[in-house]
Amino acid sequence: MASVFGDIEIAPPIEVFNLTAQYNEDNHPQKVNLGVGAYRTDEGKPWVLPVVRTVEAQMATDPTQNHEYLPVAGMVDFRAAALKLLLGEDSPAIVENRVEGIQAIGGTGAIRLCADFCKKMLGYDNMYTSSPTWGNHLGIFKSCGYTNVKQYRYWDAQNRTIDFNGMMEDLNAAPEKTVVILHGCCHNPTGTNPSEEQLKEIADLAERKKFMILVDEAYQGFASGNLEQDGFTVRYFVKRGFEFFVSQSFSKNFGLYNERTGNLAIICANKDAKLRVKSQMEMVVRTTWSNSPNHGARIVASVLNNPAYYAEWKEHVKTMSDRIKMMREMLFQKLKSLGTPGKWDHIIEQKGMFSFTGLNPAQVDIMIKKYHIYLLKNGRINMCALTTSNMEYVANAIHAAVTECKL
Repeated sequence: MASVFGDIEIAPPIEVFNLTAQYNEDNHPQKVNLGVGAYRTDEGKPWVLPVVRTVEAQMATDPTQNHEYLPVAGMVDFRAAALKLLLGEDSPAIVENRVEGIQAIGGTGAIRLCADFCKKMLGYDNMYTSSPTWGNHLGIFKSCGYTNVKQYRYWDAQNRTIDFNGMMEDLNAAPEKTVVILHGCCHNPTGTNPSEEQLKEIADLAERKKFMILVDEAYQGFASGNLEQDGFTVRYFVKRGFEFFVSQSFSKNFGLYNERTGNLAIICANKDAKLRVKSQMEMVVRTTWSNSPNHGARIVASVLNNPAYYAEWKEHVKTMSDRIKMMREMLFQKLKSLGTPGKWDHIIEQKGMFSFTGLNPAQVDIMIKKYHIYLLKNGRINMCALTTSNMEYVANAIHAAVTECKL
């Protein structure tokens, strides 16, 4: 029987998930998946944070817990705790009651809320994000109807650092009323963020051009192991007096990947603006997912609002950050000892979960087909997918790929 859906084109596969599917089908004994964007232990296993297990056990036996709807804007305790974590308890935005949080379906949902709101309520039609960036940035804004979705230069492939002059030139040419996405820390995929001095120049330009800044803060704590230090970008824009948005994700620093726990922070000029924005954001939520889930938000709120649990969680974050740094150092030293052609200092200079290795598509193809090591075609790898057990094999494969197929 013919189908009404028969003429619909098959959508292209989502690269990172397709890569994992290929990995799962591979029977090679030394296969390695460096593509998945999730923390792994040195045994290559997902890590459920001990403090999360503790809280979940308490939730399961708490007779006061139920499954009633949350407020449309989300769990009050969660939103307040998320904002304090992001901005600091003494933030002027919090003290002056001009910041609002809207619980979202992960960081992705928070970005979607921002895109939808800026399009419908503020009339924005332009969005600029870095090249390269997390692929969903482009898709979300296009799906919200933005007709001018562009990328500003960001990565200097030759020197393996930020192309700051190119970035500033492209942003200076952008029209006013543009949503500009910045990565708060641990830029995905390059692991490289602007310096404090460069951030000042970006803020000066954004102020002059009247940009709406959206900071994607998906990895707070993963860059340095210090939550306050990793919040510098957001806190700087608050200090400068900007009205802007921040997408918060608790997938990485709480390990709540499939709980989709996020928050959209909206920093406003005053309390009246905050109330107006919240009322309209609730309408966006109502017509998008209607009501947010409880489980992940309850975990985050329980940890952040309990001093003992909070202290334990900060140690967990440092454990993850330290392991990532150790893997960076080990890979760098292995490549150095092998005499691998090229400059590899960027491996230890980059921050966070991902490294933009500099491997080209042909070299990536060799890694996958010859060595069964799976990574994105742009050369991005998940540093914590490396372990003390597979490090030598991966380093040797990189050396072979680079030697066989030079840039």
